[in-house]
Amino acid sequence: MAQGAFGSSDAEIDLLVRGMRSGIAVVGFGYIGTVIGAVLADRGWPVTGIDVRQSVVDDINQGKTAVAEPGLSDLVAHSVRNGRLRATTDFSAVAENDFVIVNVGTPLGPDYEPIVDDIKAAAQAVGQHLRPGHVIILKSTVPPDTTETLVRPILEEASGLQAGVDFGLAFCPERLAEGQAIHELTSIPVVVGAVDERSARACATLWRQTLGVDSVIVDDPRTAEMVKLADNLWVDLNVAMANELAKLCDQLGMDALQVIEAANTMPKGGNPVNILRPSMGVGGYCLTKDPWFVNHLGESVGLKLSIPRTSRTVNDTMPAYTYGLLTELLADQGKSIEASRIAVLGIAFKNNTGDCRLTPTKYVVSLLEQSGCQLSVHDPWVAEEEAQTVTSIPLSPDIESAVKDADALVVLAGHREFHKTPLTRLAELAATGCVFLDGRNSFDPAAARAAGFVYKGIGR
Repeated sequence: MAQGAFGSSDAEIDLLVRGMRSGIAVVGFGYIGTVIGAVLADRGWPVTGIDVRQSVVDDINQGKTAVAEPGLSDLVAHSVRNGRLRATTDFSAVAENDFVIVNVGTPLGPDYEPIVDDIKAAAQAVGQHLRPGHVIILKSTVPPDTTETLVRPILEEASGLQAGVDFGLAFCPERLAEGQAIHELTSIPVVVGAVDERSARACATLWRQTLGVDSVIVDDPRTAEMVKLADNLWVDLNVAMANELAKLCDQLGMDALQVIEAANTMPKGGNPVNILRPSMGVGGYCLTKDPWFVNHLGESVGLKLSIPRTSRTVNDTMPAYTYGLLTELLADQGKSIEASRIAVLGIAFKNNTGDCRLTPTKYVVSLLEQSGCQLSVHDPWVAEEEAQTVTSIPLSPDIESAVKDADALVVLAGHREFHKTPLTRLAELAATGCVFLDGRNSFDPAAARAAGFVYKGIGR
């Protein structure tokens, strides 16, 4: 009888998962790895985070994390304190755990091809400590066939074992949105594409018993790999549509949000139409990358796909478009950007997170820096070190000092903290006739105007 989670019967796997007798190793303790590790530990599993970065390991073992996700710091601190979460740089820890979840990065290369060096290295290191009964779950975003044609051969060669015979192997795409990752991990169905039925059952049991979520089992890993890319392509294209509607509504003097909200009441295909909201840009690790993965995939099989290139091209125009709106707004007040004081509120790529990876705000801030205006920047979520990836200007410590005497407030991330100071107070601090460019459409236009601002949203 096989040992471990790759058991011979549903009942055995069920007992093992319910008992949480062994543990789970999470390889790659970046954003997603930390969320998954902390939640699994909070649900009762002994979790070992494995990361090659000593600083990340040291932080976790002190009960800290640099990942700015609501609720995550408390989960990490609590799980480390009660002994269910620890971290190490030593891959031999793999041997002691039934499940191994791999979450390492896949950045884009110069031709938008995925760079899989970290996945190769992780597979090699994990393979050296594989034993019969292990279940390996890959969650990194990868092109189709990576699990089967890249990861599987490395694991098998390094271990001398066979996937689907001696150990389980599956791909379960990560589909979490920053800012609500903990809630989504415990509510969104997990897609499972495995090399065999036993691997699929072991994964489905883990997710159901531990997280209380259903599994959507697809035919194989390559199908599951494609699911993640399809999800993100849909989001990027949908936002691109909203952004083009916003540009058109700006020219026609309409409110794009009213148009979108009304349009979204029409049923189609069993669900209402769901146009997302326009914004000053699209950022983050997945949405800026995955459409290019899909495009590269098309090229590799001789297809010239239009949608990935279109969505990326449209969304990449938005930072410059936002800067153009600011220029027009100030000109209407008889001011030029270069002679103005501009206060930027928020530089993270998403509201209520501190993540500046591939943030579109960088391009707006860069244009402002080049203009020669007097610039202040405030973001309560972003650490000083992270802020330096966006701007060389030191962050203002609070919103009041940032907006003092400003000719323009430019909201590039709609953090909830910005709503705590009354708009009337901000208007008092700012210069008379201050323009308010809401790049995230997160404020009420009527309230901003009533406070004395000259308000403009994207498409509003």
